[in-house]
Parts: sequence; structure tokens; C-alpha cells
Amino acid sequence: MTFSLVARSADGRLHGVAVASRFLAAGALVPGAEAEVGAVASQAHANLSYRPNGLALLRAGAPAADVIAQLVAADPGRDDRQLGVVGATGPGATWTGPRCGGWAGGLAGDGWAAQGNILAGPQVVEAVRDGWLAGESLPFPQRLLAALRAGEQAGGDRRGRQSAALLVVELGGGYAGTGDNLVDLRVDDHLDPVGELHRLLDIHTMLFGKPDPATLLELAGPLADEVAGLLAAAGHPVDGAGLTAAVHPVGAAAPATVAGPALEEALASWAGWENLEERLVPGHIDPIVLAHLRRTVAAIPAPRIGD
Repeated sequence: MTFSLVARSADGRLHGVAVASRFLAAGALVPGAEAEVGAVASQAHANLSYRPNGLALLRAGAPAADVIAQLVAADPGRDDRQLGVVGATGPGATWTGPRCGGWAGGLAGDGWAAQGNILAGPQVVEAVRDGWLAGESLPFPQRLLAALRAGEQAGGDRRGRQSAALLVVELGGGYAGTGDNLVDLRVDDHLDPVGELHRLLDIHTMLFGKPDPATLLELAGPLADEVAGLLAAAGHPVDGAGLTAAVHPVGAAAPATVAGPALEEALASWAGWENLEERLVPGHIDPIVLAHLRRTVAAIPAPRIGD
């Protein structure tokens, strides 16, 4: 009733699980991951202890195949279980109990394992594999989700669609560097759960993605003036002398306007209101932040005459 992918990034820094199912809130049951340790997907007649116990075995250095062997050997209900495991190094591994609903099975390779049950056919897991292998150019969370989408397009869960989830961990990759959950998104009940998960990941990337230093814009000159005006229109005016003139030789052209502390404070105030604080860089503005600021102001209704 579920198909999933567990995987590790090429540099070994990220681990993740993507899952979709005709089951309410599969994301609450299937995925487990720990930074620099590995990832586990427990499904079919899921044994929730597989997640912490599997991660503990990975943490102790067991290869993925050994983790599965130990977990299922100790489980009297193994014939109804399905499990995917990937560690910090080496190939992934997958297990499908003989009593899992058909079609059921899995595939595994270096740094990944794909598995599913009650599927439209083996082409679903094959599509997940192919989607994963073809997505090397994508950021890791988007690569996982693209593989999940490929499985859905190949038929997915033969009973239909209901929920999907994406969990990605990286050491210190969580909010403000205070945790390891880089992405932790769930769609618990939706007519198009994988599509909705894509939408949420786009929002998550906008809000919490790290600014690209190569694209940062210096907050100076006409751009600083524009940002100050936009902030005022958005209800976060620059307080006092928020813009300062750059020092220039006598007789030179008029100085460029550069950001002052008050402009930085006003931008931080607005960004916090919009949950974009992770994209702030002193003296610069992320183009993604600038585009959102422009959209926000453009969407503010003009005052009506007499108001």
C-alpha cells in the first residue's frame, strides 16, 4: 500500500526518505533518519521499532544488509513487513516479506533502496530507481521527490493516492543550525499528495534555503533606495537615517547610496514577519528575498479615495 525511497547524497552528508501511499499520514509511520548515520523506511504492516532499532544498528557500524537481517530475524511478523535501509556508506538494502500485498518488491544500489507493496506492478519501483539515478543534477530533496513522482507516474499504489512525506537530515542542517532535520514535510490526506508535497518543498526552499553567495546583490545605490521604499510600503519603514552616502573624492560623481543600520533593521523586521530570516546577509539582499518583497508590495491594495 506504499512505495518509498531511502537514499544518501553523493557526498554522504545527507540522508533521506521519500514515501507515498494510499494510507492516512504515511509520513508518521514510514520514515526515519539520522544525520551521518542513515535512513530507514518501515512499511506494509509496519513495525515502528524498525526505525529506532535500525538507526541504532547503523550507528554501531552495521551495513544496511546486516541491519535488515538482524531486524527481520528478531521479528515474528517479518513476513508482513517491508523495509528499506541505507547507511553512511555502501549499498542500500531492502526486504519484502512474502505476505506483503502484490505487487510487492524492491531494488537497491549504491546509496539507495526503493521498495513498495500493493503497487500497479514492478514498473513502479523501477521508475523510482530510474528517477533517482537520473536526478544527479538536482538538489538532494528535489531528487528524492522527483524519484517519488516517477513512481507515481508509473502507476504507484494501485488503490490510489492519499499521503506523502519527505524527510531529509544533515548535521546542523535544521533551522538556524540548531537541529539536523533539513526538510521534514508531510501531506497526510490529499487528492494529489505528491503534487502537494512538491508545492510545500518549493515554499520550504524559498523560506529556508541558504543564499547563494554568487547571486547576492549589494544593498547599495538605487537598489537600497528601492528596498527602503518597498519596506515602507510593506509597513516596515526605515527609522531615521537608514541610508548613508558612500565616501567619494571631491569633484567626483554623486555618491552611491549604501545600506545603513536602520535599513538593515527594517529589512530584518520585514523578513522575520515573512519567515525569511534565514536568507538575510549583512550588506546584501538575496534575489529571492527581493523578489518576494516586490511581490508582497505589488499585492497590497491601493487605498481607496475617501478611506
